[in-house]
Amino acid sequence: MPITEILSHNAEIYGQEKCLTEINLDLQDSHNVIWSEYELIENNPAGEYRREMTWRVFDEKANRMANLLIKRGVKKGDKVAILLMNCLEWLPIYFGILKTGAVAVPLNFRYTAEEIKYCLDLSDSIAMIFGPEFIGRVESVYDKIPKVKTLFFAGENRPSFAENYDRLTANCSSEAPHIELTDEDDAAIYFSSGTTGFPKAILHTHKSLMSACYTEQNHHGQTREDNFLCIPPLYHTGAKMHWFGSLLSGSRAVLLRGIKPEWILKTVSEEKITIVWLLVPWAQDILDAVERGDVKLSDYNLSSWRLMHIGAQPVPPSLIRRWKKYFPNHLYDTNYGLSESIGPGCVHLGVQNISKVGAIGIPGFNWETKIVGDNGGLVIQGQVGELAVKGPGVMKCYYKDPEATAAVLKDGWLHTGDMARTDEDGFIYLVDRKKDVIISGGENLYPVQIEDFLRSNEAIKDVAVIGVPDNRLGELAAAIIELKPGYKCTEEDIKAFCSSMPRYKRPRVIIFDKVPRNPTGKIEKTRLREKYGVTGLVAAQTER
Repeated sequence: MPITEILSHNAEIYGQEKCLTEINLDLQDSHNVIWSEYELIENNPAGEYRREMTWRVFDEKANRMANLLIKRGVKKGDKVAILLMNCLEWLPIYFGILKTGAVAVPLNFRYTAEEIKYCLDLSDSIAMIFGPEFIGRVESVYDKIPKVKTLFFAGENRPSFAENYDRLTANCSSEAPHIELTDEDDAAIYFSSGTTGFPKAILHTHKSLMSACYTEQNHHGQTREDNFLCIPPLYHTGAKMHWFGSLLSGSRAVLLRGIKPEWILKTVSEEKITIVWLLVPWAQDILDAVERGDVKLSDYNLSSWRLMHIGAQPVPPSLIRRWKKYFPNHLYDTNYGLSESIGPGCVHLGVQNISKVGAIGIPGFNWETKIVGDNGGLVIQGQVGELAVKGPGVMKCYYKDPEATAAVLKDGWLHTGDMARTDEDGFIYLVDRKKDVIISGGENLYPVQIEDFLRSNEAIKDVAVIGVPDNRLGELAAAIIELKPGYKCTEEDIKAFCSSMPRYKRPRVIIFDKVPRNPTGKIEKTRLREKYGVTGLVAAQTER
């Protein structure tokens, strides 16, 4: 069943019920005001804004978008890009593209102009809709993207080189277009995170999208009574595929534009949120704010909050132990996945397995896993190998890149590039990315293990471990450490803290600096390697 049918069903059955709420708690600066129809909350002197949408309006907006695209010659199989910040219009636009039989191409809002051009060219996009934040970037490349025949602008102060999305869709029919869709039709292109260079285009079918719906609801049990808080960017599979559980269950969701701890807690309290998906840095920030006294949990009504789940990167066990200290009644789950596996869920911990915190879990609903060695054969329990997954959400291919596709798709198995091991109960533990393994003096060092150890130091907010060149050993483990505000720590303090580790695992180089992360929370180790290569490392040591 194509995923668009779920939206149509919800509009028919739950038409007058609210399904999406957008909240922006940072509208003090005029450049943050994107849409003209924001409504001021009554009796709210702080000037906070919220907008809501019913299932029927959602479906009608999607239909209007679809009919506009069809008028402009968009056909089944064509590619249409989305370059928007999270907003109430995002999902209706996405579903409108799907209803035409076209392929939705969400773009990372942090892309430079050159990256936008690269992704539009690679995906063969013929149309794009973008928001006010991207006018400058799009303007610098719009005459260099000849495949893109149509540019729609969503917002006020339309640039001259684009057409007005709001006005045009208002004049289109709200009835669904008669386009036949099947499970095997192409549906969306998502881009890899690009932490290793320019991203790859990952092609998924409607079957993939539907599999994400079923997997998510099976794992987290969304019912009509739930209200999901969605904070991560919708261009990424992580946020959207978790929301798919809300779509399947016909339940509400809130799009929060901001990640401040007090905003998250305020929204949970006032909107009666039941499920929150967090990235590691955001959970860390909430705990730090509580421990500093910047926020008081007693100021909020958090009684509705039943589940916190987390993913997109390795989760330090120490973080979850701290979380359970302050939120002892929360169910907790870890989700693992890749854009190539339609996002989170191909492996998950399971709320009943809190005793296994530290593991990413067991195969997800409708998924299989195995751990293989360099020769492709299974490794024995406890031995490190590469994690491979198989299921209905595996990508169709890397678009226009058969060589890269063949390197990771083998007999239906997606080889993830993640090094992992299993314990005696079959739970999977991530060891590190295959490409991130450090070989020092012939020993394999796994940065995630070193990072987890260092994060147990109360002074450390975040840490990244990378390999840096060494003439004698080949590589050395370098720890880039970001301290918590108000904490002081020296290189000698860190080395003393690491004295309980096996000597060969201890980081040989200590650098105090901010740890860069991309919008999905992953450490940008490519940036760190560029900064702290041979030349950069010498400079950093000299500065200390």
